[in-house]
Amino acid sequence: MFLYETHVHCSPISACAADTPEDLVRAYKTRGYAGLILTDHFFNGNTGCPRERKWEDKVAFFLSGYERAKKKGDSCDFDVFLGWEYAIHGTEFLTYGLDGDFLLAHPNVDQLDIETYSALVRKNGGYLAQAHPYREAFWIGNPFPVAPHLIDGIEVFNGGQPPESNQKALEFARLHNLPVQAGSDAHSVKLRTASGIGLNKRAESVHDIILAIKEKKVVLI
Repeated sequence: MFLYETHVHCSPISACAADTPEDLVRAYKTRGYAGLILTDHFFNGNTGCPRERKWEDKVAFFLSGYERAKKKGDSCDFDVFLGWEYAIHGTEFLTYGLDGDFLLAHPNVDQLDIETYSALVRKNGGYLAQAHPYREAFWIGNPFPVAPHLIDGIEVFNGGQPPESNQKALEFARLHNLPVQAGSDAHSVKLRTASGIGLNKRAESVHDIILAIKEKKVVLI
């Protein structure tokens, strides 16, 4: 079984994260994971990027966390893939399968509504999953899942959420036959709950992980 973290943040890209990209790679490698998808907060979330920067500079800052993690991962046989956590009024979506070229080609993509963003992601070969649905906080406008046709999958276990929220997410996924995934949502190497997914073979790219989730061939950790 090859273990992959699907939801994790690093400093300074995510303002709320405590540890560096290199720290994360070392920690997950030690725990026996094969890799991770780095999902730092995008510019419409709790980003560490100064908002007044030019778009190209913001993209460079955002990608620097992934590039550092990838370099460290390559040095120790550990897979690092790019993702991000997109926020709309506090509701967040894990985005996989896109790259820096996509970001540079779509200035101000952080200002889209969910319908427009979902269509754009999918048009460009990306994958979109709602993160921690049913999470309640003062900054979240709508603590419920979006319409099922707008997402490719849904996080039914989040290491930072109470069991009842995760259970509601699982029930929603079953009701709408959505692919499911799990993630730690770690902001530090001191993981409260080590989570993620297990694959029966090592991923050669993030698209292998996406396909396994879509085909419901993952084991939830």
